[in-house]
Amino acid sequence: MSSELMSTKEVAKYININEKQIYLLIRAGRIPCTRVTGKWIFPKKSIDEWIQNSVKGGLQHARKKIEKIEGALLASGSNDPLLDILLTVIKKDHSDFNIFSANTGSVSGLQAFNAGLTDIAFSHLFDPQSGDYNTPYLEQYCPDQQPVVVNLFCRQIGFLIAKSKSDIFKGWQSLTNKKIRFINRQNGAGIRIMLDHELQNRSISYKDITGYDNEVYTHFEVGLSLISGDADVGIASAAVAKILDLKFLPLVSERFDMVLDKNTFFRPTVQAFIETLQSDQFKNRVKKIGNYDFKDSGKILYS
Repeated sequence: MSSELMSTKEVAKYININEKQIYLLIRAGRIPCTRVTGKWIFPKKSIDEWIQNSVKGGLQHARKKIEKIEGALLASGSNDPLLDILLTVIKKDHSDFNIFSANTGSVSGLQAFNAGLTDIAFSHLFDPQSGDYNTPYLEQYCPDQQPVVVNLFCRQIGFLIAKSKSDIFKGWQSLTNKKIRFINRQNGAGIRIMLDHELQNRSISYKDITGYDNEVYTHFEVGLSLISGDADVGIASAAVAKILDLKFLPLVSERFDMVLDKNTFFRPTVQAFIETLQSDQFKNRVKKIGNYDFKDSGKILYS
């Protein structure tokens, strides 16, 4: 079937749910599709728009719920294991501070921030032309806001490789090896944007990569796909590789920032967030995970 049109089985795989659930969505009229010669057809463009609208609707609902909690903030965008640890530490030390985070990918996070659906966007979008992260995308994705960009940390990103394939996977060119099953990140994720840029630069067609259309939403899901045997290779952080004891082939050290407005930056919850991140106690706690650089943590990079 055309790459622009998907069957029921293909769309189920694309959005990572059971095929039976697709039929339930069809009966409920909740998924864009059309019937051709007795078979359901799903335009990929319409499915991508439906996913984005579903994310937006979920954030709107979360926003209404969180507004009932005094002092709570809503974040969305990229994710990292260190963020999960950080939010847990803050909650333990400051029981009245709450930051709720949704893993939507960097682009969706910036768009949600621009629309006022979230207070904070977590992002690591690399701009090949300038060599900078995040700030070159503000005009495109946050035109209605006056954002502040604050560095949180730098981290290593690379290939995670299942032990069973560590002897045959050597890097980018190995992605086209039919014995290698790849697990991808969703559209709009910083990892996905980096991947597509590298494939284009190296003249590697995504059509030659087994599993390119198999998508997950977090670094841990990439690692777990390898552990479960559903895939052989994916791109994620060095921390996930270390936690899950997977082989790691480094690709790049990237900057991970948070984007917010000035009023939000000075809120006690955000200041506690930054202070905890900069503390020796927290750094020592995550040292065993390794591969993080905190030298610019809390530094305002753009305002």
